[in-house]
Amino acid sequence: MGRSIHRLSALAVKHTSVPGYYPDGAGLYLQVSQSGTKSWIFRYTREKRTREMGLGPLHTISLSEGRLKATEQRKLLLDGIDPIEARSAAKVQAKLAAAKTMSFDNCAKVYIDAHRASWRNAKHTAQWESTLRSYATPIFGDIPVQNIDTTLVMKAVEPIWVEKPETASRVRGRIESILNWATVRGFRTGDNPARWRGHLDHLLPNHTKIRKVEHHPALPYTGVADFMTELVNQEGIAARALEFLILTAARTGEAIGATWSEFDLTNKTWTIGAERMKAYKEHRIPLSPRALQIIEGMQTISTGGEYVFPGRQECKPLSNMAMLALLKRMGRIKLTTHGFRSTFRDWTAECTNYPREVAEMALAHSVGDKVEAAYRRGDLFEKRCHLMADWAQYCSSAGESTVKIVYITNNT
Repeated sequence: MGRSIHRLSALAVKHTSVPGYYPDGAGLYLQVSQSGTKSWIFRYTREKRTREMGLGPLHTISLSEGRLKATEQRKLLLDGIDPIEARSAAKVQAKLAAAKTMSFDNCAKVYIDAHRASWRNAKHTAQWESTLRSYATPIFGDIPVQNIDTTLVMKAVEPIWVEKPETASRVRGRIESILNWATVRGFRTGDNPARWRGHLDHLLPNHTKIRKVEHHPALPYTGVADFMTELVNQEGIAARALEFLILTAARTGEAIGATWSEFDLTNKTWTIGAERMKAYKEHRIPLSPRALQIIEGMQTISTGGEYVFPGRQECKPLSNMAMLALLKRMGRIKLTTHGFRSTFRDWTAECTNYPREVAEMALAHSVGDKVEAAYRRGDLFEKRCHLMADWAQYCSSAGESTVKIVYITNNT
């Protein structure tokens, strides 16, 4: 009796050229097409229906490999599985998996684009892009987010954790945010390998303990009056902006970004919208006589632009470097504009009897815990009016009456 399986030989397979089907047994056939190409076919019957399943061309799949593939299909049939349907389902799953695979860099781009509108300015977005490009991309930028683990995160942040603790902490937090986003979107599963509490805090020292916090250099309050006397003699918009910043204890971005629509000169008030504040809460600032005089003086040179302290182009505010350049020209290279907020706070604590919360609200700081905040819904504006007037008086105590104020359109 002839063989029921493995009927074909390698030599016969090689030399067979007449179109048709040549059985090897157990459902495996060599198919020779009209054009002479050869391939393997697996035939089977399921639910009284005969089906044919291609196993691959002869030039790729040898006789022995074809037999192995046919055996795999017969095993599926034994388990009650249709081989063609199983292969189709596998292809669908592979396509779905590929569609759900995103690299870290791609996720970072989509995350940043999605949050760009909620961030304050282009500089913040640029910082995200720059730090991730410098520290995350070289390590795992092209790796699917699903495959990013603690080892990879450590490779990104550990080399700079001691040398650049603040930068490293921000990079870690940004990686964590992107991986959280990827999890919610279904691109990864499992715990976040960049989380700090209960995870990386066991592997890395707390960055606040690595290096003492470096505060912004500040002018001692005892020297502020003499400094202001020197400052009012400086020409240019940068000088007026810096003087206004000091008198209002505002942040740099708040001062240079001030627009005419924010001022109520009749009620001597400057109101900064929540979208421009660090705490995203509207902030009212009472204007002292000198601060009001500065704004009125800027009106006399305004050409109709939006910003009170315009830059070289009327449509843009003064550069945040303009006041630092001014301090450098004045020989005050160790001072920063933000440091004058510390000067104001030190003066309030050492030289006045104003309550702490009044000074903190003047600086637009959050006051007290949630319970205290719930009961204090006001902003202590009336008390802050007196505080800012006293501060302006203190700042001018070294020679207010002898100084002539000059306004020019020089933007430096």
